Amino acid sequence: MTIVAPQVRMETDALLSALEGVTAIPVVPYRNGQIDFDGHRKNVRYLMSHNALDGGRPRVISIAGTSPVHHMTLDEQVKLVDATTQTMGSEGVYVAGVVPNPLADARKLIGELSALQRPPDAYLIMPLGGIYDPEGLYQTFRDFGDEMADAHGARFIYYFKQSRDLDAVARLFADSDAFIGVKVGTGEEDVHPLVREVGDNGLIIWGIGDRSTRGAELGAKGHTSGIGLLAARLSDEINNAQRRGDYRTSAQLQAKADALETIRFRNGRIYNYSAVVEAMILSGFDDIDGGEGAPFNPRVPEDIAYEVEEAIKPLIEFH
Repeated sequence: MTIVAPQVRMETDALLSALEGVTAIPVVPYRNGQIDFDGHRKNVRYLMSHNALDGGRPRVISIAGTSPVHHMTLDEQVKLVDATTQTMGSEGVYVAGVVPNPLADARKLIGELSALQRPPDAYLIMPLGGIYDPEGLYQTFRDFGDEMADAHGARFIYYFKQSRDLDAVARLFADSDAFIGVKVGTGEEDVHPLVREVGDNGLIIWGIGDRSTRGAELGAKGHTSGIGLLAARLSDEINNAQRRGDYRTSAQLQAKADALETIRFRNGRIYNYSAVVEAMILSGFDDIDGGEGAPFNPRVPEDIAYEVEEAIKPLIEFH
């Protein structure tokens, strides 16, 4: 494990600049139902050593929904974040996914993560659907964000999964400096309204994978990628093209990921995690580790594995 000195808090402007790049969300490998921490460290080393972002921009890594953080205990999450940031050393940016249900667990988790030798640079708040109303969202996260910012210097990205919440999210960002970015998880139709309503109060980030060109054209800055362990350079080159306003090249590049992304996101994201694991296994690459399936996410059926095998052919050159 890499030993790092206590981390100096990254300035918010530098953090926002980094978030305009690619946020890699690696699947966490499991074996026998348990997290394979050695395999995870290998994956982090791959992402850190394969950074093709232009201008010397840092790699951003986040353990979040695709990882899949929802199936991890609080203790597992703390241990995993520690393993991740220690492996990153003093380089890169780390964003910790946090499920705020119940809120007391989120408060405890952020407290423990902030005390690590290298704490997260920001936290991605991932609320569950169907259990709150917009006014409750605004009131609760305004108070929670300010509390965590005062106690731990925490900065938050809000995962936007319900179009109905737009007004509440805009108010949240206007009234709380703790929230600095929105990860768009609904669709292209919400990008421009979020850019307009949130304005200068937060960065709008495309959060639905590498098919991000239209989102960038509509005003999103940066994107998340769940396939970075398979094709890190592809994600980076997509972002590089968008950064220079070359949306034609961006669209051509993202087309190479279209088949795999379609498998992942079909039918309510049915293979969001497992298709990536299958792709990593079928690739034969020995510098990454997909594990053997996670809780609630077994290996894909044989017919889907065949689809995945075909889908990764355009991606291999970008590993």
